[in-house]
Amino acid sequence: MVVDRTGEAVPLRSRAAAGLLRGCAVVSLSEPEILGLSRFVRPGDVCLDIGAGYGMYTHPLAALVGSRGAVHAFEPLPVPYRILDAGRRASGARHVITHNTALGPRAGELDLALPYRFGLPVHGWAYPRSGLRRPGRRISFSSERTLRVRADTVDAVCAAAGVDRVAFMKIDTEGFEMSVLEGAFEVLARDRPALLLEVEDRHLDKYGLSGAEVVGALRSRGYEMRTWRSGRWVPASRADPRTRNHLFTVQGALRP
Repeated sequence: MVVDRTGEAVPLRSRAAAGLLRGCAVVSLSEPEILGLSRFVRPGDVCLDIGAGYGMYTHPLAALVGSRGAVHAFEPLPVPYRILDAGRRASGARHVITHNTALGPRAGELDLALPYRFGLPVHGWAYPRSGLRRPGRRISFSSERTLRVRADTVDAVCAAAGVDRVAFMKIDTEGFEMSVLEGAFEVLARDRPALLLEVEDRHLDKYGLSGAEVVGALRSRGYEMRTWRSGRWVPASRADPRTRNHLFTVQGALRP
């Protein structure tokens, strides 16, 4: 266990995992937005990593919130979830809670389309079939399989866990982001959390949405949008096709 400059006790293995992923972000081996999380995530915060995959954001967030905070990581696919949970146990970060579930507008079950290429699953491109308006653009996948998974809502999970304030939500669900936010109505109204969303027309189009509509909907709720450029969060007026992830915050949420 080590204590950082904020006074937060964090397992050394957890900090090492976070440091490795931040280092990967510097050389573009992981998403660069990881480097900007400290601008709005503080010790003691509760963060939600929705579509956590193998934990690319989970571990850096765990290091930032420290042992007085918590990171809830959600991954519905069986194999990535096992890796995510194994990483949590190996890191010793007891303040990380993993959930083998999808999040959406309502509790129940969801069918996930899991693309396969050369006989291997492409977990990062799995997407919910619920709410599909059109097939979407296939990126040279050879086949798809359907998995039925458990689903819940952000509001229900936070109520069950006794979470009284959510500071940050990262949502990467291949175009299903706005459906996840439908199930976070109470949290959004109460907490006004910072949101890091994947906003790409190629994924949103499957659900009859566009990046412009997502940005407009969040702006109507008082959010400002930024993208990560040259080591800082830069204000943006529309979804940038050069980047996947877009940050939405209320005024005054970012540190200088």
